[in-house]
Amino acid sequence: MRPTFDNTRRRYRGSLLIVSIAVCVGLVSWGDGGVTAQGRSAPQAATAAATSALAPVLTPAAYVRSTPENVVLGSFPIDRPPVLKVASGSVVRVDTLSQRGTTQQEDPVTFLGKLGVKPDEILQDVRDLWAARAARPQDARGGGGHILTGPIYVESAAPGDTLAVEMLELTTRVPYGINATSSTSGVFAPTYGAEPGDRLPNIPPGTIHLIRTGMSHGRAVAFFSDSIQVPMSPFMGTMAVAPENPTVGQPGVRTAGIQTSGPPGPYGGNLDFRDLKVGTTLYLPVFHPGALFYVGDPHGVQGDGEVSGNALEQSLSGVFRFTVLKGKTISGPRAETATQYFMMGIDTDLERATRKAVLETIDFLVKEKGLTPAKALSLCSIGIDFRIAEIVDGTQVVVGAVPKSLFLAP
Repeated sequence: MRPTFDNTRRRYRGSLLIVSIAVCVGLVSWGDGGVTAQGRSAPQAATAAATSALAPVLTPAAYVRSTPENVVLGSFPIDRPPVLKVASGSVVRVDTLSQRGTTQQEDPVTFLGKLGVKPDEILQDVRDLWAARAARPQDARGGGGHILTGPIYVESAAPGDTLAVEMLELTTRVPYGINATSSTSGVFAPTYGAEPGDRLPNIPPGTIHLIRTGMSHGRAVAFFSDSIQVPMSPFMGTMAVAPENPTVGQPGVRTAGIQTSGPPGPYGGNLDFRDLKVGTTLYLPVFHPGALFYVGDPHGVQGDGEVSGNALEQSLSGVFRFTVLKGKTISGPRAETATQYFMMGIDTDLERATRKAVLETIDFLVKEKGLTPAKALSLCSIGIDFRIAEIVDGTQVVVGAVPKSLFLAP
């Protein structure tokens, strides 16, 4: 597939409250002659917290709220009725909820209150979903912890096509996020590779960090401590199309036809790749009519690897443009920014994931840049970084980050 964006794309500015594209180019001319949508129009301001920030350049054609009827817990159903149908090229605002503070047994006001969150800082969507979830039988609460909004049906998308998802805006919905740490989770989980007697950090079980976010000296930050501020970089940890045919034995499939949201795969999913932020386009293969797009697991910021098993888990509202690339077939997710191409390798083994990422990058360089396989591998070794996006989700994601500046011609 020939990438759609070139080096003329503008750079973007971010803030805690809202991150929006200054100019939108590229896919805007690919529409079907107009934008149609089923759903409510987006309000002028998504939340009161966003009123001091820049408004998005494009007005969304539809608005999907994270209400109980619009979300699913922990899986990507292939037969769930769409919450919205839109034409290719449509721009849609989608609200998402963090599972932290929403899916625990204790009610959100009590749970978050113990961490210092005031009742009026808790989203009504969180309260409503917790109440609705608590009323369900345990076996009907979903296959995992993620709260996923969707699916969104994109008209004309068919198996063999590619769905391009542009991140146009990401807005924090609350002024805090949560990160949890433990000596038995993330890279220290019992299932993680270790030798008997390997050292573990001395961390009390169930340690939860409530981290406030806001503006400091003109930039959006997470106030990690009195002396540490982490620049915000919001992104959606999970973006997926409905998987092709979930089969028992595949990662995250315990029941035929139901793909849980923990491990990522060819459908995308829990990629936890921190560069899927404003200004990035994610490409996903289409397996079912309409693609059936799900989004959730919102993050305020994360480091490569997500080594504790979670990021700064923080509810976000996003604005996305969905475009169907007819007849463009890819085998798995890839992405693109104004300055880089991203090729992904996904596997339960980190070494195999790396090998797959290198192979995907070689294939891209051969098909799109005209290199021989030998030259492509050489360029991979001397000019391309291979990054661990996440290493804690059952299947690992390694990303080949190809700088566009390497190429003197488009």
